[in-house]
Amino acid sequence: MKRPLLIPAIPSSEITPREVFHQRRRFMQLAAGASVAALLPGWSEAGERLAAEKSRDYQVPDKLTPLVDVTHYNNFYEFGTGKEDPGQNAGSLKTRPWTVAVEGEVHKPKVFDIDELLKLAPLEERVYRLRCVEAWSMVIPWIGYSLAELIKRVEPTGNAKYVEFVTLFDPQQMPGQNSPVLDWPYREGLRLDEAMHPLTLLTLGLYGEVLPNQNGAPVRLVVPWKYGFKSAKSIVKIRLTEKPPVTSWMAAGPREYGFYSNVNPEVDHPRWSQAKERRIGEFLKRPTLPFNGYAEQVASLYAGMDLQKNF
Repeated sequence: MKRPLLIPAIPSSEITPREVFHQRRRFMQLAAGASVAALLPGWSEAGERLAAEKSRDYQVPDKLTPLVDVTHYNNFYEFGTGKEDPGQNAGSLKTRPWTVAVEGEVHKPKVFDIDELLKLAPLEERVYRLRCVEAWSMVIPWIGYSLAELIKRVEPTGNAKYVEFVTLFDPQQMPGQNSPVLDWPYREGLRLDEAMHPLTLLTLGLYGEVLPNQNGAPVRLVVPWKYGFKSAKSIVKIRLTEKPPVTSWMAAGPREYGFYSNVNPEVDHPRWSQAKERRIGEFLKRPTLPFNGYAEQVASLYAGMDLQKNF
């Protein structure tokens, strides 16, 4: 049973901490005369390469966010609530062996080993925009394949209307789970048609390598037209359901985090505007695009819906 938090889970002070984060890191680099690799452990360790074809269909013209920012400016509360915490603490996560159970309203429930997932469909590199609910954004070359490839294999029943995603619960490996900031394990959800949309990516790598631990290794979701927290990380269970699941952020703050959480510049968060965003690496804010720039592909999913009410 989820329990609402009395205190909002994201303090307002975390909305725009990027400048402080970068200034401190650059100061450390200059002061020590050291390379980025020497200062940032996750960066110094060469990741395992992951071969993938570059997608022609899923690209954006935006400049890529540098890998060092992608891997060291993260929200992954399982390893702490600070932006630098995941990069510093995620080394405790063991990603082998790893399985993902797909169950619920399906004809062929199955437990998939991570190596089986890596071979289940051709891997491709897709460049997606990532928009955080805190009004910052990145552009990341992810590696994976459409989640639909996996869901088709378990054959959803006629009752399946929603898909729930559950993250690993293991406080020894994920020390942030010792904190009551959320009701663990982390849970997210999509409508089945959202999950089956070709843009929804079952993600196994980024920047030509397997996923770093701090980015949701070994398997996560990327739903580019929704705020980043909808893209569950370190997934161990996918459950197809008849009724909408209660997600972790809905349980924590139902007034602030809706089930859909589509990027929408016309619907502000109760504590800040969503009209603009700060792209990591840029100084000036830029306008936020409806559905994060993917309206042409996904707006039809919500035809006739009141998006102010269904936020």
